[in-house]
Amino acid sequence: MSDIAATAAGPEHHEPTDKEIRLVIAASSAGTVFEWYDFFIYGTLAGLIGAAFFPSGNETLQILLVWAGFAVGFGFRPLGAILFGFLGDRLGRKYTFLVTVTLMGIATAGVGMIPSAASIGIAAPIIVIGLRILQGLALGGEYGGAAIYVAEHAPPGKRGFYTGFIQASVVGGFVLSIAVVLLCRLFIPEDDFAAWGWRIPFLLSLILLGISLWMRLKLNESPVFRAMKEAGETSANPFKESLTYPGNPKRIFVALFGITGVLTTIWYTSFFSSLSFLRRDMRVDELTVELILLFAGLISMSFYVLVGKWSDRVGRKKPIIIGAVLSLLLLFPIFWTMGSLANPGLASAAEENPVVVTGPNCTTDPFAELFQRQQSECGKVLETLTASGVAYSVEPGEDVALSVGGEPVALAPEWSGNPAARRDGIQAALAQSGFDFAKQHPPLAAILGIGALLLVCSMLSALTYGSVAALLAEMFPPRIRYSSMSIPYHIGAGYLGGFLPLIAGIIVARTGDVYAGLWYTMAVVGFGVIVAWWGIPSGPPRDFEDSGDVPPASPVTP
Repeated sequence: MSDIAATAAGPEHHEPTDKEIRLVIAASSAGTVFEWYDFFIYGTLAGLIGAAFFPSGNETLQILLVWAGFAVGFGFRPLGAILFGFLGDRLGRKYTFLVTVTLMGIATAGVGMIPSAASIGIAAPIIVIGLRILQGLALGGEYGGAAIYVAEHAPPGKRGFYTGFIQASVVGGFVLSIAVVLLCRLFIPEDDFAAWGWRIPFLLSLILLGISLWMRLKLNESPVFRAMKEAGETSANPFKESLTYPGNPKRIFVALFGITGVLTTIWYTSFFSSLSFLRRDMRVDELTVELILLFAGLISMSFYVLVGKWSDRVGRKKPIIIGAVLSLLLLFPIFWTMGSLANPGLASAAEENPVVVTGPNCTTDPFAELFQRQQSECGKVLETLTASGVAYSVEPGEDVALSVGGEPVALAPEWSGNPAARRDGIQAALAQSGFDFAKQHPPLAAILGIGALLLVCSMLSALTYGSVAALLAEMFPPRIRYSSMSIPYHIGAGYLGGFLPLIAGIIVARTGDVYAGLWYTMAVVGFGVIVAWWGIPSGPPRDFEDSGDVPPASPVTP
């Protein structure tokens, strides 16, 4: 690593060699792939995680508890951003993200070692939540460190291109999680995989941790940080200065709502919402869904690099605005079409034979069992329809009743206390009217169509995400860059994006419309477009020092 060590003269005087850039990008991107793999494997195996740690006779509640655990990890990302942002601005970029990747690997492997709830009871989900918290803290420091490290090695004219590999690495983590699951399914019988084989992808993180540490230990500190440290210009309190530095509150607001809020909701809608939608709501065979997402993800990784490179020419603002506006126009049509291709029997039957539920107190409470509240009889019917992916309408009435295409469906009294019998009975009745609840194996043409639609989603994500690492690095002063970009990024990604599966799931459970969860994405992106239009700098990319609104910084020695 003596080549990189030779850059001590300062970033403005050093044009990195191809060898340096390749090593910086490879080590930073590989670590980011592995760390996001660790975080995403939980969501990829959501169904099995629910069965092992959050068992419930209520399918809707079980998946919501899994997504709640998913959201908890995201909820702690801002705290990780504050903690590791402080360390990154005070102690250096390299050693901080060595700590984050180690913490993530150990926490992920821990999930694979926890006994199931059947063995140790309530302790199992509590331990899982604790490990998710550690993962969230680690991820809060990872992205900012890797993105800044690459950005501070890149020449200004190629910053979007080089950091585009970091953006693609996030998708790479998702793709790797699916690839590992597919390989495990290939060699482990289905029943064994459900019983214990799902733990292997979690334990694999220890191997990935070793590879990541080996690669990152080859790197030296960022030239920008070394120059600041040698000049005695590092910040004494990066967190405080991030909130008080002239112009930074506005920049943080824009980074939170106009950049991160937009990119993160589109990203999770494109990947995780589509995964859950196809696998659970449309009942497509799990192997088919995973293969489609694997190939769509692999292809889409190049989109992020291309958008990053494009932003070096046209500026960072244009791709984000274009991607956000197109998302508002296209996401609903994309998911409607995807549903028609994935399960045409379910989609057409819902149009030809509308489902109507009548009765008193006709609302569903997805958390009734968890908080020991009494679900109304009408709510139980709605809950079953929602878990079955069936859209319905509700009409007032004195007695609980269900009709399909105008024909009444008899509701057996014994179904009231038996969710499985109620599900089987209602599905059997609906199947006579054309609703298809069997595992779906779409024909090749439909699979290609679904894959194409997922690629469109991926392009929307790439437009709003591909240039972001470069943009955030350029928005904030180097002395507090790690903290200033990590805090809004992880608040946005942690709460606006990380809670998306949970919030969208609750919206679907409340409305009975499997597409209604998209309205959450619409709201966040719609507000974000306004903020982005107002706050993201127009024109060609430029370094923070060239922005014209920053007073000279007085040195603050450690």
